[in-house]
Amino acid sequence: MLRPSKKLLFAIEAVLDIAYHAAGEPVQSREITRRQGIPRRYLEQTLQHLVRSGILVGVRGPKGGYRLARERRRVTVGEIVRVVQTMEAAEDPYKDLPGSPLGVNVVRPLWGELQEEVMERLDSITIDDLCTKAFQSGLESEAHKAMDFTI
Repeated sequence: MLRPSKKLLFAIEAVLDIAYHAAGEPVQSREITRRQGIPRRYLEQTLQHLVRSGILVGVRGPKGGYRLARERRRVTVGEIVRVVQTMEAAEDPYKDLPGSPLGVNVVRPLWGELQEEVMERLDSITIDDLCTKAFQSGLESEAHKAMDFTI
Protein backbone atom coordinates (compact mmCIF):
# COMPACT_ATOMS: atom_id res chain seq x y z
CA MET A 1 0.00 0.00 0.00
CA LEU A 2 1.62 3.25 1.08
CA ARG A 3 5.21 2.11 1.22
CA PRO A 4 7.97 4.38 2.55
CA SER A 5 11.18 4.49 0.55
CA LYS A 6 14.52 3.35 1.95
CA LYS A 7 15.70 6.95 2.02
CA LEU A 8 12.69 7.97 4.08
CA LEU A 9 13.15 5.20 6.62
CA PHE A 10 16.88 5.90 6.83
CA ALA A 11 16.24 9.63 7.36
CA ILE A 12 13.78 9.04 10.20
CA GLU A 13 16.09 6.44 11.78
CA ALA A 14 19.08 8.77 11.52
CA VAL A 15 17.29 11.72 13.16
CA LEU A 16 15.93 9.42 15.87
CA ASP A 17 19.41 7.96 16.40
CA ILE A 18 20.88 11.45 16.83
CA ALA A 19 18.16 12.43 19.29
CA TYR A 20 18.29 9.17 21.26
CA HIS A 21 22.04 8.63 21.46
CA ALA A 22 23.41 12.18 21.71
CA ALA A 23 24.82 12.92 25.12
CA GLY A 24 25.17 16.64 24.57
CA GLU A 25 27.79 15.94 21.91
CA PRO A 26 27.39 15.80 18.12
CA VAL A 27 26.76 12.33 16.73
CA GLN A 28 29.13 11.23 13.99
CA SER A 29 27.74 9.64 10.86
CA ARG A 30 29.92 6.56 11.31
CA GLU A 31 28.23 5.98 14.69
CA ILE A 32 24.80 6.17 13.06
CA THR A 33 25.99 3.76 10.37
CA ARG A 34 27.33 1.36 13.02
CA ARG A 35 24.15 1.41 15.12
CA GLN A 36 21.53 1.52 12.37
CA GLY A 37 23.24 -0.31 9.52
CA ILE A 38 22.38 2.53 7.14
CA PRO A 39 24.65 2.56 4.07
CA ARG A 40 26.94 5.57 4.27
CA ARG A 41 26.15 6.76 0.73
CA TYR A 42 22.47 7.19 1.66
CA LEU A 43 23.25 8.62 5.04
CA GLU A 44 25.61 11.46 4.14
CA GLN A 45 23.40 12.79 1.36
CA THR A 46 20.32 12.61 3.56
CA LEU A 47 22.03 14.23 6.55
CA GLN A 48 23.13 17.16 4.36
CA HIS A 49 19.56 17.71 3.18
CA LEU A 50 18.35 17.60 6.78
CA VAL A 51 20.96 20.23 7.69
CA ARG A 52 19.89 22.49 4.82
CA SER A 53 16.25 22.14 5.86
CA GLY A 54 16.97 23.19 9.45
CA ILE A 55 16.23 19.85 11.14
CA LEU A 56 19.88 19.10 11.92
CA VAL A 57 23.00 21.17 12.49
CA GLY A 58 26.35 19.99 11.20
CA VAL A 59 29.28 20.50 13.57
CA ARG A 60 32.76 20.57 12.03
CA GLY A 61 35.98 19.40 13.60
CA PRO A 62 37.49 16.21 15.01
CA LYS A 63 34.62 15.75 17.48
CA GLY A 64 32.08 17.05 14.97
CA GLY A 65 28.99 15.37 13.69
CA TYR A 66 25.30 16.16 13.73
CA ARG A 67 22.83 17.31 16.33
CA LEU A 68 19.22 18.39 16.25
CA ALA A 69 18.69 22.03 15.30
CA ARG A 70 15.79 22.28 17.77
CA GLU A 71 14.53 20.43 20.81
CA ARG A 72 13.38 16.95 19.89
CA ARG A 73 9.82 17.79 20.94
CA ARG A 74 9.80 20.46 18.23
CA VAL A 75 10.87 18.20 15.35
CA THR A 76 8.13 16.14 13.72
CA VAL A 77 8.27 13.06 11.56
CA GLY A 78 6.22 14.99 8.99
CA GLU A 79 9.06 17.51 8.58
CA ILE A 80 11.52 14.72 7.85
CA VAL A 81 9.12 13.15 5.35
CA ARG A 82 8.81 16.45 3.48
CA VAL A 83 12.59 16.82 3.23
CA VAL A 84 12.94 13.33 1.77
CA GLN A 85 10.00 13.87 -0.58
CA THR A 86 11.79 16.94 -1.92
CA MET A 87 14.93 14.85 -2.42
CA GLU A 88 12.97 12.17 -4.25
CA ALA A 89 10.73 14.49 -6.30
CA ALA A 90 13.10 14.42 -9.25
CA GLU A 91 13.11 10.62 -9.09
CA ASP A 92 9.29 10.14 -9.14
CA PRO A 93 8.46 8.18 -12.33
CA TYR A 94 4.69 8.44 -11.74
CA LYS A 95 4.50 12.19 -11.31
CA ASP A 96 3.73 13.14 -14.92
CA LEU A 97 2.36 9.79 -16.03
CA PRO A 98 -0.66 10.07 -18.31
CA GLY A 99 -3.81 8.35 -17.12
CA SER A 100 -7.40 7.60 -17.91
CA PRO A 101 -10.14 10.05 -16.93
CA LEU A 102 -11.10 7.77 -14.02
CA GLY A 103 -7.51 7.59 -12.87
CA VAL A 104 -6.85 11.30 -13.18
CA ASN A 105 -10.19 12.49 -11.75
CA VAL A 106 -10.97 9.83 -9.14
CA VAL A 107 -8.10 7.54 -8.17
CA ARG A 108 -5.25 10.06 -8.01
CA PRO A 109 -7.26 12.61 -5.98
CA LEU A 110 -8.21 9.80 -3.57
CA TRP A 111 -4.53 8.97 -3.17
CA GLY A 112 -3.77 12.66 -2.60
CA GLU A 113 -6.41 12.84 0.15
CA LEU A 114 -4.97 9.77 1.84
CA GLN A 115 -1.49 11.25 1.69
CA GLU A 116 -2.77 14.46 3.31
CA GLU A 117 -4.32 12.44 6.14
CA VAL A 118 -1.10 10.50 6.64
CA MET A 119 0.93 13.73 6.68
CA GLU A 120 -1.40 15.25 9.30
CA ARG A 121 -0.76 12.21 11.50
CA LEU A 122 3.01 12.35 10.90
CA ASP A 123 2.99 16.06 11.77
CA SER A 124 1.55 15.11 15.17
CA ILE A 125 4.39 12.67 15.97
CA THR A 126 7.55 14.23 17.36
CA ILE A 127 11.04 12.81 17.63
CA ASP A 128 10.55 13.03 21.39
CA ASP A 129 7.54 10.69 21.04
CA LEU A 130 9.73 8.19 19.19
CA CYS A 131 12.51 8.51 21.78
CA THR A 132 9.95 7.75 24.48
CA LYS A 133 8.82 4.65 22.55
CA ALA A 134 12.43 3.54 22.17
CA PHE A 135 13.01 3.94 25.91
CA GLN A 136 9.78 2.11 26.77
CA SER A 137 10.82 -0.71 24.43
CA GLY A 138 13.94 -1.21 26.52
CA LEU A 139 16.39 0.04 23.91
CA GLU A 140 19.54 1.25 25.62
CA SER A 141 20.76 4.71 24.73
CA GLU A 142 24.48 5.21 24.31
CA ALA A 143 23.94 8.67 25.80
CA HIS A 144 23.40 7.04 29.17
CA LYS A 145 26.70 5.18 28.88
CA ALA A 146 28.54 8.40 28.08
CA MET A 147 27.15 10.27 31.07
CA ASP A 148 29.39 10.41 34.08
CA PHE A 149 27.93 11.78 37.26
CA THR A 150 30.37 12.79 39.95
CA ILE A 151 29.20 14.92 42.81
